[in-house]
Amino acid sequence: MAELTLDGVTKHFDDDGDRIVAVDDANVDIGDGEFLVLVGPSGCGKSTTLRMIAGLETVSRGEIRLDGEAIDDQPPTMRDIAMVFQSYALYPHMTVRENMRFGLEESTDLPDDEMDRRVEETAEMMGIGDLLDRKPGELSGGQQQRVALGRAIVRDPEVFLMDEPLSNLDAKLRSQMRTELQRLQEDLDVTTVYVTHDQTEAMTMGDRIAILDDGELQQVGTPLQCYHQPANRFVAGFIGEPSMNFFEMRRDGDLLAGDDFEYRLSAESADALGDADRVTLGVRPEDVELVGSADGDHDFRTTVDVVEPMGNENNVYLTFGDAADEEARTFVATVGGMQAVDAGESVVARIPEDAIHLFDAETGEALKNRDLDATEMSTPSL
Repeated sequence: MAELTLDGVTKHFDDDGDRIVAVDDANVDIGDGEFLVLVGPSGCGKSTTLRMIAGLETVSRGEIRLDGEAIDDQPPTMRDIAMVFQSYALYPHMTVRENMRFGLEESTDLPDDEMDRRVEETAEMMGIGDLLDRKPGELSGGQQQRVALGRAIVRDPEVFLMDEPLSNLDAKLRSQMRTELQRLQEDLDVTTVYVTHDQTEAMTMGDRIAILDDGELQQVGTPLQCYHQPANRFVAGFIGEPSMNFFEMRRDGDLLAGDDFEYRLSAESADALGDADRVTLGVRPEDVELVGSADGDHDFRTTVDVVEPMGNENNVYLTFGDAADEEARTFVATVGGMQAVDAGESVVARIPEDAIHLFDAETGEALKNRDLDATEMSTPSL
């Protein structure tokens, strides 16, 4: 077990004289035994960051430390780090047993009987004890993924690195393996850095998540912190499905005016905006309520455009204009699955002020996040 620190880590590539910055000044402290998820869109620098930790890419600037010791100049074999790749990277001509032993044979001087013991114990833990004499071509995707994980586990490393290891699995197996990976990491208590572009994996698996965009670290926090208290508009829009609704507004005192509606703020919310005269109002779909009649400043007459039934809930796409108008902007409300709503219906959408987020329209910085009452986030008593 170990603490892993990224201190101002930067990576740039030279392309015919042009400098391309892949990772820019990343600072993250990863605690002993912590499961940190690096998440972001394709090309944001998350896999490059992982490869720098592994030693597969050099660090252009900054330092990577393992338990306080700089490891930037150490070759990958000296870092006591095990990596699981997206492609599994199994040797097709070797059996499962040989694949799992390979790392031990190359990096340790353990006796054969000790290597066999580790391989067999790990295979049983991973549920592949009866597959040790098969080759990768005879295994399913889920079984190959377990072999790749087992190969990392037998090394008993200080740190696990995982580069989108579930992306090649079908949706049901991916969901199952998410749970298995969480349980496994808790049992092993090994510091883990997990890369994914899937925000569902990030929200459900990580102790904390680190969100990157265009090589820059946007926010590091618990999944709920990033969801309810995003640092900026990018984080707010990236985390959550369906995405947060955004409305561009002009400010006049305590009144926000947009192309489709006006929204009056309380004095407290208006004060949080400082001198900003253009803001983005954000609200998550599950916080938009459909009510019977318009009774206040935050109730708006809308038209149902499309309804997506999900079983336990419905995603209702609403527009302030005519649903037949192709130029009309839509936003989403997520309501209970038993709430009947039909396309073309006129409904009242309520956007409660205690649920809204406000961002600076110029910088994207969060000026006000939704109010989280202590009772909303409390742990129920047993």
